[in-house]
Amino acid sequence: MFIQSASTSDVSIAQNLRRLFMLRNVVILCYLTVAAFTSIKLQMHIPLLPLIIVISIYGVINIISWLRLRHRPAIAINTFFLQLLVDVITLTVILYFTGGSTNPFVSLLLLPLVIVAATAPRLHAWGMASITIGCYTLLMFLYAPLHDMGAHQSGSFGQHIIGMWFSFLLSVGLIVFFVVELADSLREREQTITNAREKALRDEHLVSLGTFAAGAAHELSTPLATMAVITKELQNDFAEQPEMTAQTKMLREQIDRCKQTLTQISARAGQSRARGSIQQTLDSYLNEVLQQWRLMRPSVTLQPQWTGLRPAPKIVVDDTLSQALTSILNNAADASPQHIEIIGEWNHVQLQLEINDRGEGLSETVQASIGNAFFTTKKEGQGLGLFLAHAVIERLGGSLSINNRDGGGASVKIILPLKLLMVHA
Repeated sequence: MFIQSASTSDVSIAQNLRRLFMLRNVVILCYLTVAAFTSIKLQMHIPLLPLIIVISIYGVINIISWLRLRHRPAIAINTFFLQLLVDVITLTVILYFTGGSTNPFVSLLLLPLVIVAATAPRLHAWGMASITIGCYTLLMFLYAPLHDMGAHQSGSFGQHIIGMWFSFLLSVGLIVFFVVELADSLREREQTITNAREKALRDEHLVSLGTFAAGAAHELSTPLATMAVITKELQNDFAEQPEMTAQTKMLREQIDRCKQTLTQISARAGQSRARGSIQQTLDSYLNEVLQQWRLMRPSVTLQPQWTGLRPAPKIVVDDTLSQALTSILNNAADASPQHIEIIGEWNHVQLQLEINDRGEGLSETVQASIGNAFFTTKKEGQGLGLFLAHAVIERLGGSLSINNRDGGGASVKIILPLKLLMVHA
């Protein structure tokens, strides 16, 4: 009757089925409680043995279904529909032995229909509606009537009203439970879709930037070569002036670093590990990154604090991570030109870094937008440093967060699993 397709097999259906199994446990307990209450307290003739057999079979089916399906990551909608069909058939049989359509609990037949209507395609909902209507109609003509032991008609009607009230109460509770759980599941799915869209947009930016960077590296190589020649001539011309010699030397070092970076972009564009053959211990790698950064910002006092296992884990050097750390250090130095600190702690599986400055800190508006492509608070900034740093760290399975510090300034916290960087024997 229903065709199973890949589009209807989903993790959310498996989650709903697990909720249904839990719901069944409550329903089975209610069945047994109502049967005992009706027979003992209300002293009504009900066929206890058939009811116990039906409820027991229902419980066994629930256990078997749970054992078979609990480890499946995705469940077909037809499987979910058949499980709800078992609920309808079981309830119909129980109602047959307890008064049919005159039983105040007949409204419980609506529960599987509500669940199908909320979770399944239109075809399944109409199918369940037809089955439910058929069962209700059958119970109007075919059922075992209940016999009251010595109660008056008015008492029977009062018991019927109480039963209807309890049935309504139970229906409301079960519907709210399942619908609330379903709503939470839908919100989680929407959040997942939103995150996926944001990631796709970031990836699109990264691809565009990678293409642009490769072209820019080629175009900038000639001007940098010219600047390198001129600075060398300046060093020769002012060889007898120590102050000018030191300045031209610093300029030459900066040009060489730019040339080195452009060479890496041109030669290794698209590789996730720019220097995949180089292996270092984690602490020596971090010290090397700081040493290279000090050449760029010699006027800033940098105070590193390392704590962790010794010897430190050995990793494969990733130049994109080095660039990300350099970019974050540059931002901290721009905010706090005199002094910044970096705190690192590691074990065999994870590296935690904290880069602190004593700048002005971040406003709420900046905190909400920081890390987005092309967002910057600097007059000459491009808004790409933190964006690329976020992308690199996320690619390596880590996370980056930025918060204000007590007493002023900002703190960048990086949590980076070492799994993708570790050297495996």
